[in-house]
Amino acid sequence: MEEIAAHAGITKAMLHYYFRSKEKLFEVIFDEVFRSAIPRISTVLTSDLDTIGKIEAFVDAYIGILMENPHVPIFILHELNSNPERFVQKIKEKHGFPDISVIFGEIMNSMMEEKIRAYHPFHLLMNVLGMCIFPFAARPMLKAVGGMDEAGWAAIMADRAAEIKRFIRAALVI
Repeated sequence: MEEIAAHAGITKAMLHYYFRSKEKLFEVIFDEVFRSAIPRISTVLTSDLDTIGKIEAFVDAYIGILMENPHVPIFILHELNSNPERFVQKIKEKHGFPDISVIFGEIMNSMMEEKIRAYHPFHLLMNVLGMCIFPFAARPMLKAVGGMDEAGWAAIMADRAAEIKRFIRAALVI
């Protein structure tokens, strides 16, 4: 809360006055990011693109969301570790959350039609999410290991979506 207040340029007391608790602040931040992200993700997943096109468009949208909200992955990981039931319930309550089974079905159909290599859809989901989220979650470590300043980091992240899509194509396209 202290870091958030400092970043916002307000006192910790003022932050507590408006949000009362870290949990309330989490709800406000989560709702704001969710309202922004879910329509973008849903639009991609319900588009007429083929399977690879949807995965690539998802990567573009998701990396864009993370670039706009780079601290959210750490926040979400913290919440998942401290209260996973509450976090999962919060997601389930939200209307408009994409039905993952639909894209899984499309992936399975593409595999059966031999348009893409056989790959368990859930592993694919975890791999894509991991490739998108990890750089944001591990940013301080990655910057230190790579000896990067902010400009170097920004340059690497500007290429991130293209690199993920290249990797996915190499893994899936027959």
